[in-house]
Amino acid sequence: MVTLPADTFRFLSQLKKNNNRKWFETNRSRYLRIREGVLQLTAVLLERMKTFDPSLTHTRPESCLFRIHRDIRFTNDKSPFKTHIGVAISSKGKNFPGAGYYLHLEPGNSFAAGGCWFPDAHQLYQIRQEIDYNYRDFIQILQSPSFRSFFTGLDDDHKLTRPPKGYAADHEAIELLKLKSFTCSAPLPQSLVTSPQLARRVTQVFAAMYPFIQFLNAALLEDDSDKISFS
Repeated sequence: MVTLPADTFRFLSQLKKNNNRKWFETNRSRYLRIREGVLQLTAVLLERMKTFDPSLTHTRPESCLFRIHRDIRFTNDKSPFKTHIGVAISSKGKNFPGAGYYLHLEPGNSFAAGGCWFPDAHQLYQIRQEIDYNYRDFIQILQSPSFRSFFTGLDDDHKLTRPPKGYAADHEAIELLKLKSFTCSAPLPQSLVTSPQLARRVTQVFAAMYPFIQFLNAALLEDDSDKISFS
């Protein structure tokens, strides 16, 4: 069984209090050990996940792990480092033209999630159209026992208050069509993420969302020229 390095969450907590390059360089060796542990966890996840999602057969763990460095070009927060670890899994790792899986590791706020986070206007149109055309199939996925065992529904961050253009207020799928992101997430208790059961539970969560991922990709991957990436 694979477990995260024991120092993972202590390091992240200390980084939050010392988010500067000098401290990070002093503790770089700690981060590199943690990074290697996360890559080992990702390799185990990929091996297990390809049994239900064959598109992951050739995905490399290194392509899934986000850099610890923040992009500070367009933000007032100039803290140089992220205080969490993110892993995005798809056939092309973290950069993918469709929906995928995401593991977030942060002290007191770890979760497993997936879907398409804030797609651009064209992709949003594609997803809404797919829901409009195949609403019954989509509801069947969201109400399935496997999905409901981990998720209460879809995340509703920044949901519209009015119907989107082109859809009537009494459309049977209107509450779903108001969404601007199409994601679901399941919290991971701290006791779990530090235990040997982490890979097993995350695999179960990702397996439960696989039909949801498939539905989104049926819309998003029709036109491979429009690419998104997790961030």
